[in-house]
Order: sequence, then structure tokens, then C-alpha cells
Amino acid sequence: MSHQSLRRLALRAFAVAALLAAAPALAQTPAAPTPAATVKVTLTTSEGPIVLELQREKAPITTANFLRYVDQKRYDGVTFYRASKTPNAPEFGLIQGGAQNDPARVLKPIAHEPTTKTGLSHTGGAISMGRFNPGSATSDFFIVVGDMTYMDANPALPGDNLGFAVFGKVVDGMDTVRKILAAPTSPTKGEGVMKGEILAKPVKIITARRTG
Repeated sequence: MSHQSLRRLALRAFAVAALLAAAPALAQTPAAPTPAATVKVTLTTSEGPIVLELQREKAPITTANFLRYVDQKRYDGVTFYRASKTPNAPEFGLIQGGAQNDPARVLKPIAHEPTTKTGLSHTGGAISMGRFNPGSATSDFFIVVGDMTYMDANPALPGDNLGFAVFGKVVDGMDTVRKILAAPTSPTKGEGVMKGEILAKPVKIITARRTG
């Protein structure tokens, strides 16, 4: 065998040995952590805490939007300003909060994620985004007390049938939510469907922070 052939064999053997030596190290490299399917956020209000579990996997666009407001502290100091009580059953309804189009706080609108896409529903304790037209949601959100599944998307209905975008639920603090819902409202404040539903004394969201 020629000197050149021996040299080629030696180089090949060296390459194989190097790959074998690197294999254990490569095998031990930890995989990137998979993001959790849900994330918890605590709203500390002047009436007590509300703990939310947000569905990052099922409603990624809406959850990411809410977390931007949380992480940038844009919800700190805003209020729950609306308590919409169900006629003849005032223990049920919804409370609404957010930045109310404050230009210093509001971010760009997000794409709408209907419940037909996420598989979520407006059952008791659900948190959902307020909106006008689909794709107009920014900061304002609401929490339902009691089942309000008529707010889900319904393709069988005419017109705007996309409903509202549920993206999580209350896992602790529904007593605080009910307290806000039961608070007095002004008979004259508010416009359109909100008339008579604006809280006489808005409830302050002191802080909004990730907690899990």
C-alpha cells in the first residue's frame, strides 16, 4: 500500500474517532424547553386578587396580546369600569376592564380568534376580549359570571357571527369578580348597550403580573 493510501486511511479513521467522541456530548445537549400550554396572571385589584389561567396553546394570538399588556405594565392603574347584570338575574352577567382607548396604553388591534377555532367557550369564569368589528380588539377584556355561550361564534347565524374571543378563565378570585359585578352602577353614564352599566365607582387594577 502506498504512503498516500495509508495517509487517506489514517485521516478517515481520525474523522470517525472524532464523530464517536462527539456523539455523547451531542446526546447530552438538553432540548429547548417546550412553552407551557397555559400561563397564569394575577390581577391585583382594589377589591381583591383575580387569578387567570390563559390558554397560550389554544388561543395564541389573544393570549400573547394580553401578556404584552401585562409585561409592559399597561394594565397597571386601569380599571374595571363596567358591570353588565343579566335582567331578572343580577347575580349573573359580566365585568369589563381595560385601557378604554387610552392612546398612551393601547397597542395595535389583533386578529380575531373565534371559539370555533380555539374550542373554548363563554362558560362561567371565562375571560374574553371586547371588540367592535372582528379584528378590532386591543386592551379591553371581560369576565363572565355564569354561562353565556350565546357569545360564542355561531356560523349558522347571519351577519357578524364570529362571537368574542375567549382566551382563558378565572381559577381563583371569582368572589372578587362577583363583588365587582354586584357594585352599584350609574343610571346615566355609558352609551348604547353600556348605558346604565358603568360602575359608579370603577375598581382599580393595581397590578397585573405573570404568576405561573
